[in-house]
Amino acid sequence: MAKTSVLFVCMGNICRSPSAEAVFNSIIRERGVSDQFDVDSAGTIGYHAGDLADSRMRSAASRRGIELTSRARQIVRADLDNFDYVVAMDKDNLFHIHSMDPDGRYESKIKLLTDYHPDKEVTEVPDPYYGGPDGFETVLDILEVSCEKFLEAIEETRAG
Repeated sequence: MAKTSVLFVCMGNICRSPSAEAVFNSIIRERGVSDQFDVDSAGTIGYHAGDLADSRMRSAASRRGIELTSRARQIVRADLDNFDYVVAMDKDNLFHIHSMDPDGRYESKIKLLTDYHPDKEVTEVPDPYYGGPDGFETVLDILEVSCEKFLEAIEETRAG
């Protein structure tokens, strides 16, 4: 079976999307299916390119046994070709990704992660960068549920 490739995207690729990458990797490892996936993350801006995830985000994730090791990078148009799923953390970044696809060629692979969250009042993964420590915990809470449900949706599609 071909690997399924997933790219998680936020603005700077130092809080939400590297956390989504790490949470998703943790889930697929626990399920014993990590060999079936290629997972990465990127930002819609390149300001933090090459940086590790925000230290506050790394600390919050570490307390849950999740290690954030990726380095920030900016999404490029080729990512739309190369990934099966391009998953935004919020509507602004979703809009940015769609703007990279003016002819709608990749429409079916561009997703909003919280569309998979069972609580329909959770519509975005909020950016915790300018907030306090609780924001990082909230992000991880949302990611854990959303990534689990996203994986279930992928598995249903594969079985389909």
